[in-house]
This record gives sequence, structure tokens and C-alpha cells, in this order.
Amino acid sequence: MDLYQIIQKAVEKQASDIHFAVGLPPIFRFNGQLLALEECPPLSVSDTETVILKMLNDDQKKKLEQQHSLDLTFNFIGRFRVNIFQERGYLAAALRAIPFEVPSIEKLNLPPLVAELARKQRGLILVTGPTGSGKSTTLAAMVDLINTEEADHIITVEDPIEYIHPHKKSVIHQREVQVDTPSFSLALRDALRQDPDVILVGEMRDLETISIAVTAAETGHLVFATLHTVDAVQTIDRIIDVFPEAQQSQVRLQVSLGLQGVISQRLIPRADGKGRVAAIEGLVVTPAVANLIREKKTHQIYSLLETGSREGMISMNQSLAELCKNRIVRINDALTYSGKPELLKRLLL
Repeated sequence: MDLYQIIQKAVEKQASDIHFAVGLPPIFRFNGQLLALEECPPLSVSDTETVILKMLNDDQKKKLEQQHSLDLTFNFIGRFRVNIFQERGYLAAALRAIPFEVPSIEKLNLPPLVAELARKQRGLILVTGPTGSGKSTTLAAMVDLINTEEADHIITVEDPIEYIHPHKKSVIHQREVQVDTPSFSLALRDALRQDPDVILVGEMRDLETISIAVTAAETGHLVFATLHTVDAVQTIDRIIDVFPEAQQSQVRLQVSLGLQGVISQRLIPRADGKGRVAAIEGLVVTPAVANLIREKKTHQIYSLLETGSREGMISMNQSLAELCKNRIVRINDALTYSGKPELLKRLLL
């Protein structure tokens, strides 16, 4: 099978991901599980290179040769986010399917808090979780809500661009790292001079990007960004810990004033076997939460998160328990994805 036949099979089977590796047939991910494409034999070194290089133009091939890894998007039947990398001297690749249509918050069955945060006029809103947890999709839905309801200037910086947003009420400019700008930090600096109302940072990877994003939120812009953290409270600590110790008190103050909320999410297999569903932890930065951030008492935020339903807050365990009680996910799967399974067991009693 060539690349196009493999992608055709993946689209037909509604796979979320495709993996290419030497010595294995193409691997598809269905509902979170990896399964081999049985009708295709294991790929040799030359087979793997042929399949992977077919996605690249000459400039991309040169970059791959220099850097030994490459991010890009590839269009055929569907749209795919692609990461190509070298392992043990051989090429390998992971492709993530991206729908052409930007999903709505309602279609994703996200809690009301997500829409409430998207409608904020200023501040920093973070969407966090491990790789493959649906962060980009949630952010795209939040941006689409603004695009539908507000006449704003929205600038996104992504690596690579995933969802393509049409202009609705808003004007949207989407910039891709390594194509339209050398880095997140430089693009973010540029964005502040481009009359933005809303800025989306695909990933806050380094101190400079985090610093500019926090400052942009503090100075009246609405800033969305992602981090690879496991829960809302750890996200706050991660932002502050990136800075040198001498700056952390000032950063705590900035974060307490600028951060509006944190959404932390996991994708859990559905009990009916029909895909996965998002379990959402939502933290709203109330005056009490802001005070704990300033006072270096972020560990106490967990108790506010668990008792903050009136403000729209929900802990990951509460979200998992609700999914279990509604028989959307199995209890064993929920316990696997919980950071505090003993507490979840008590909630399920």
C-alpha cells in the first residue's frame, strides 16, 4: 500500500491517528486503542522512507535532514497534523486527523464554563492536558464562539496550524511557526503590535513566550494558550516555576491578576465503544483563588476547586464521577485516568 491508500483506509475506519515505523505495518488508533492495519505487511526501511517523504516538499526534506524532526500539516481526503522524527537512525511519523469543520462547544458537549471563559473580555485562559487530550479542539471551539459572536481581531500562533477558521464576525489571522514566523515568542511580540483583541498561543514552551503571554493578558488582551500539565493547580505552579526565583513573587502577582481560568482535560473511552469523551476539570480564578496564588498556597486551591460549583468549577474526579453515573464511561476507565482514584471511589459510593 502507498501513502494515499493507507490514509484512505484510516479515513474509512475513522481512525484518529496513524503511526509509521520500521518493522511494523501502519498502526491506527481507534477509540484510544492502537491496532495494526492487518492487510498491510510490516514496513521495511525503504517502505517507511517512501511513505513518509511523499508528504514533504524539497524545503521540508532539507529541514528534516538538518533537524531530524519536523512538524507540518498534510491534506489528502482529510487534514492531518504530522510529526516526523528519527529513532535509532530510521524515520518514523505520527499523523493526527483534524476535521475540516471547526466543532462547536455544544457539539463537543463541553461544560458551560468553557463558553463562559471564552466570553471573557481580557485575561489569560489556559487549556491543559497530555498530548492527544483534545486541547487544540477545545481551543478551536472557544475561538469559533468568539468568531461567531464578536467582531474582534483574532491572531493565532500555531505549530502547525490545525483547524482553519473562516472569517465570520471576526477577522482571524493564523500564523504557523517555521512558515510565517521563526518562533512562538517572536510571533507573540509581533501580535502585540497588530491591534489584537484575542491572541491564541498554540503552546507556551519557554520562559519568553510565557512572560509575553502573561503580560499581554495583564495589559487588556484575551489570551488563550496550552500547557502539558496534568491538572489546573499544577498548571499555575508550572508557569511560576519557569521564572528565576528572584522574579517569582512578581509573576505570582501578575498571574493572580491576569489568569481567568484553567481547563484541564482527558479523553476517556466511551462505555459504548463509540469514540472517546472529554472529562473536564475547570478552575475559575475567583478572589479567593487569586489570593492563594499570591500567598504561595496553590496546594489549597484543590479544596476551592471541589467546592466551587456555584462559580462553575468542577474537579477532574467530579467530572469522572458524573460520566460514570450517567454510564457514559466505565468505572475502571475512570479510575485509570483519575489522579486521585481513592477519592473518586468515595464519590461513586
